[in-house]
Amino acid sequence: MNRLITAGVLATLSLLLRPSTTSAAKPHSSQAERLPNVLMICIDDLNDWVGFLGGHPEAVTPHMDALAKRGRIFANAHCAVPVCSASRVSVMSGVAATTHGSYELGPKYEDLPALSNVPTIQQYFKDNGYYTLAGGKVLHHGFRGRLAGAIDRSLGRKKSPRPRKPMNRPAHWSGAWDWGAYPKNDAEMADHQLAKSAAEALKEDFEKPFFMTVGFFRPHVPLFVPPKWFDLYDPETLTLPKNPESDLDDLPKNFLGINDYAVAPTHAEVVKHGKQRSMTHAYLASISFVDHCVGIVLDALESSPHAANTVIVLWSDHGFHLAEKQHWAKRTLWEESTRVPLLFAGPGIRPGKSCPEPASLIDVFPTVVELCRLPKNSRLEGISLAAQLEDPATPRDRPAITSSYFGNHSIRSRDWRLILYHDGARELYDHRTDPDEFQNLADDPAHKAIRDQLSDWLPKEAAPEFKAKSERSRVRAK
Repeated sequence: MNRLITAGVLATLSLLLRPSTTSAAKPHSSQAERLPNVLMICIDDLNDWVGFLGGHPEAVTPHMDALAKRGRIFANAHCAVPVCSASRVSVMSGVAATTHGSYELGPKYEDLPALSNVPTIQQYFKDNGYYTLAGGKVLHHGFRGRLAGAIDRSLGRKKSPRPRKPMNRPAHWSGAWDWGAYPKNDAEMADHQLAKSAAEALKEDFEKPFFMTVGFFRPHVPLFVPPKWFDLYDPETLTLPKNPESDLDDLPKNFLGINDYAVAPTHAEVVKHGKQRSMTHAYLASISFVDHCVGIVLDALESSPHAANTVIVLWSDHGFHLAEKQHWAKRTLWEESTRVPLLFAGPGIRPGKSCPEPASLIDVFPTVVELCRLPKNSRLEGISLAAQLEDPATPRDRPAITSSYFGNHSIRSRDWRLILYHDGARELYDHRTDPDEFQNLADDPAHKAIRDQLSDWLPKEAAPEFKAKSERSRVRAK
């Protein structure tokens, strides 16, 4: 019996095992009855600007904060790759980028040779007796081809409407980088429709334990949400990130120009056009909107027959810069790009202090496998967080490793971040005294010991970068 299953949980499960006089569902097997359900909520491009992480002092996220209070927060959690498709491939496979070879936006899960025999987390749970539901943005390219069978029921994947003309972006910026109060009502937004669809599904009585994945798109750009979410904030008084001009003086040039080839604007362009406050406002409004969508799903679960027997895991695929390090968007190996919200709640998970130990998103798969008492999956490269769910002070020797483009890695321990670039350049930050990563200590002889210690975690034989045919002509950042 898993050590996370407390006496109280066993009592709850014994009640669930009693014959029901009201349910029309067919009898369950005794094994299936004992297994908890899983509700996995993934959010696109959400950084630490949520109340429970304190990334922005004015962020309004009451529903996620309430969930955090009744679960365990992993306050030092990081993505495997700081870009959508590769991060999600890593989470759903439980395999690191240095094994599957996707370090940037591009390859589909099913195209990666290294994952040809690796089931998604949804497939693994289905193979072990679960009914699987998924909707919204879960895998970047969806469950297609050989992955289609992993999902028993789709909750839909729609796109929200966009205005026909630019609202706030300069004319020469990509259409993806626009923002504003649009459309008028929540009901027109795809995320809201998905939340309602998931809420309706949670009212049902399933014949098997279920694994439901709900993937919300906001706060991904373009940052369009209805006006009432903008009304929560005053753009003229919003706190802007710390961004001293001298911050880049002690940095190698490797990722300083990473937006030069991408669709995201540079910080210089944002400042030139006077858009920083407006874009920050839109990002916060988008976060509050998606928090509302999360709340719809959580409220439905709470009022459903599954409330006492459902493990909830919430995470974002990567962080997001809003001028920190004079950068916008993602793809970097700094804290704002790699750090993500990650929390667990549900049966056997006692509320309490947040966990300061490093965690990786590839740890999600082995953690839910252990919580649900399924057979171990030998292909998983993450480590279960069950020990930290029971006691957040349980030490963890293994750091969180993030890779961006081939040969570039961040190694994040409890107190330190070491960045090692393909050309040998490096950065080192002490998060005990420098949480904003303003002072690069990599060349300070006094810190050689910690630098060497973290360097030992550098992947020894990283898989070469695999590019889908349509992506092979793209320019890769050097």
